[in-house]
Amino acid sequence: MRPMRSRIAAGVASAVLSLTLIAAPAVAAEPTAHHGGDWVGSWHAAMTEPAASGPSAEGFTDTTLRQVAHVSVGGDSVRVRFSNAYGDAPLTLGSVTVAPRGDDAAGTPDVEPGAVTPVTFNGRTSTTIPAGADWLSDPVDITVPDDSDLVVSTYLPGPTGPATFHSRAYATSFTAQGDATSDPGSAFTTLDTSRYFLSGVDVTARARGAVVFFGDSITDGVVSTVDANLRYPDQVADRLLSRPGPRRCGVLNSGISGNRLLTDAGANGDSALSRFDRDVLSRPGVRSVVLLEGINDIGNSRGEVEPEQLIAVYRQFIDRAHDAGLDVVGATLTPFEGAGYYTEAGEADRQAVNEWIRTSGEFDAVVDFDAAVRDPQHPTRFLPAYDVGDHLHPNDEGFAAMADAVDLKTLC
Repeated sequence: MRPMRSRIAAGVASAVLSLTLIAAPAVAAEPTAHHGGDWVGSWHAAMTEPAASGPSAEGFTDTTLRQVAHVSVGGDSVRVRFSNAYGDAPLTLGSVTVAPRGDDAAGTPDVEPGAVTPVTFNGRTSTTIPAGADWLSDPVDITVPDDSDLVVSTYLPGPTGPATFHSRAYATSFTAQGDATSDPGSAFTTLDTSRYFLSGVDVTARARGAVVFFGDSITDGVVSTVDANLRYPDQVADRLLSRPGPRRCGVLNSGISGNRLLTDAGANGDSALSRFDRDVLSRPGVRSVVLLEGINDIGNSRGEVEPEQLIAVYRQFIDRAHDAGLDVVGATLTPFEGAGYYTEAGEADRQAVNEWIRTSGEFDAVVDFDAAVRDPQHPTRFLPAYDVGDHLHPNDEGFAAMADAVDLKTLC
């Protein structure tokens, strides 16, 4: 395996400038510079186009969204990322606040009133994001501990129109009428477990960098326990944080349920190849990417997709990641016999793809998730103790087995 490459140049992460497009919003104090360390991605949600119905289709008017980002590595200042990538009109953020949240408030909208900190954009408390664009806040001078919740409250004067979102966050989001960005929590009611507009949190930290876990529903966390942060990338993050401070790494989850390598799938995301730049290469401090994707192409085609087609896409990922200075860890596809879209032809394709991942030598490293979760007595199926019940997705214990299979030295 070749040595780890240097992280992406900081200019990639700062290419989006925080220019304010609305007239005469309130002006806040100039942002405080961060104390030390480099910008590194600590949390990420991959965005998709709105669903056909529900809040993402309807959008929001005169509403505050309170959403929780469970950061991996902590830092002494943060930047918050928003996305209007799939909006059909400019999106106005009327005001935004952040606040750290203690473990005792998990699953609630509650924050300490004195901990609420305004977020600014080019020194102003409000900004407007053009349709099709992502937006980055000014640095916010707030200390965020490792492995902790950052509560992000966003007032949307609206109407926003259809909302760019992430459908399966496995974290509770909340809503309140009007501008409740500074409310301690009593104004909020539960909305759902999706994410809207909020796409990332960066921190300043003395860390080695970040790793992106890129994939479909298994990376996304279907069906992990809500508000427990037990998706397999979350559990890898816990392992990484046990290392000494300068060797810590941020963990970014770029999984989208239903995502495919070859096909755009609406609210299940653009094809993996089309979204690679946004969800991997644009994140700050990234040193490596773990690629686990392809089972939906095999299953939904009932085995009609040839292994060579998927391998060609893997090679595109490898080349593009290497061009950006990233290492690529190839992950074998996990068992799916018994799932609704299982076929014998599809199983043959999965075996062929996994054999190439294991033996081609084209990845910088390999993690064998198939071996970690399969039933030794029936290798084309999940081990029953790890099967959530649909024969396709692992349960929390299965996610733990996957996290344990990752060699941390291959990440960053």
